[in-house]
Amino acid sequence: MKKLSARRRHPLAALVVLLFALAVTGGLYAAFSPSEAKADDSSAQSLAIEEGKKLYAVGCASCHGTGGQGTTDGPSLVGVGSAAVDFQVSSGRMPAQQPGAQVPKKRNIYSDAQIQQLSAYIASLGPGPVTPTKEQYDPAGANIAEGGELFRTNCAQCHNFVGKGGALTNGKYAPSLEGVSPKHLYEAMQTGPQNMPSFPDTTLPEEKKKAIIAYLDTVNSDKTETPGGMEIGGLGPVSEGLFGWIFGMGAMIALTIWVAARTAKAKKS
Repeated sequence: MKKLSARRRHPLAALVVLLFALAVTGGLYAAFSPSEAKADDSSAQSLAIEEGKKLYAVGCASCHGTGGQGTTDGPSLVGVGSAAVDFQVSSGRMPAQQPGAQVPKKRNIYSDAQIQQLSAYIASLGPGPVTPTKEQYDPAGANIAEGGELFRTNCAQCHNFVGKGGALTNGKYAPSLEGVSPKHLYEAMQTGPQNMPSFPDTTLPEEKKKAIIAYLDTVNSDKTETPGGMEIGGLGPVSEGLFGWIFGMGAMIALTIWVAARTAKAKKS
């Protein structure tokens, strides 16, 4: 029998195999190697952390320690997260002017870029609550009625029924929530600044936080009506009625005494 002659390979076959190998190699490289965008993001994050560390050394280390470990003058910042830094610094509470029972809100001395750098550095010390996005704290479409119920249950004991604030013990106080931005309200619930307990998503989910923000935005807006006339801290008609009763009756009694005195004096004369 005659042996079958070997089939000739097409002259372009080697070229096709080579191109296929190059394509596979390129695909594997793209899949397993870091992309240029990721490298740029990592570089930008590293730069932000480095700049934040410099800002921290100047404005924060004297109280919180050179590595954020805390001192007798300030608590540890390890694990507080970027949300706590954004809230405290952008509201002007930090750096604190002086020690006291409570650090008040004041004018902010850092730019937005510097706050982001400080937040990046503190976040690098340990995992913690992350600065929320606008989508997370935007109250549009939230359940206002549910927010009111949640606020009265969890917050009104300190902040008053409509967020007017109130006194606590030993010189501390719950600040007014009127005019506070939705972002800061969300961050406060996330982190629990100063005397306030924290409400993480495991305790108070994102949609319920948004509902509370929507409630506060509604009751403190100019569109909210006050049928009783005087708000008196937003305590409702009972407080307004009591106020009117005490002072109204007091005024009537004083007027009666004055009229009686004038009458008696007129009779004597």
